[in-house]
Amino acid sequence: IEVKLSMKFTSREFSLKRMPSRKPMGVFGVKISTVTKRERSKVPYIVRQCLEEIERRGMEEVGIYRVSGVATDIQALKTAFDTNNKDVSVMMSEMDVNAIAGTLKLYFRELPEPLFTDELYPNFAGGITLSDSVAKESCMLNLLLSLPEPNLVTFLFLLDHLKRVAEKESVNKMSLHNLATVFGPTLLRPAEKDSKIPANPTQPISMGDSWSLEVMAQVQVLLYFLQLETIPTPDSKRQSILFSTEV
Repeated sequence: IEVKLSMKFTSREFSLKRMPSRKPMGVFGVKISTVTKRERSKVPYIVRQCLEEIERRGMEEVGIYRVSGVATDIQALKTAFDTNNKDVSVMMSEMDVNAIAGTLKLYFRELPEPLFTDELYPNFAGGITLSDSVAKESCMLNLLLSLPEPNLVTFLFLLDHLKRVAEKESVNKMSLHNLATVFGPTLLRPAEKDSKIPANPTQPISMGDSWSLEVMAQVQVLLYFLQLETIPTPDSKRQSILFSTEV
């Protein structure tokens, strides 16, 4: 028996690059505003379904969101959501909860633009480095409230869930920091190849160091919001968000 294997190197920049879907009527790789408008919802159906199932039976799962699910199950769920399969809820109830968590992460990873948007990403990365706590809070909250409504409401929906996951840390071993490490790059990694991360121009950094700085910034941004007890919002924005909870 003769077995031949071939390997092809794909650079990290390309393999992790966000690619828009070629199927505009699908869910994965489609703009979140397009999906919510089509569904006439504030939070995409896939996000609601995945979080509901995880809260039903995955909150005490050790390493939830960190442990990988079976790839074939994740691909099956992806196809089901993309084709609007009516049996997707039945499929989810029969699958390992880690596959559902993996599907949710894959959805956010494949958004053509990160939930925090390409436009605001450099500002979030800069705001998190501010040393003055008052200035940092003002900057970060103003940036958050500048997100498009579908992005903001979806993030707040997810944020509340992740905080509830962390409340079970003694059982599932997932602290706020662990969750931020998993979801930070997933929610913030920009679509553009060359993102702008503040760095000291007097100290040259390698590509590897630059990548590490980016990931650290993405983790710290999410951790900041996870650690806030509440997210104060202006009355007009709060009214919109309250109505938006009827997802």
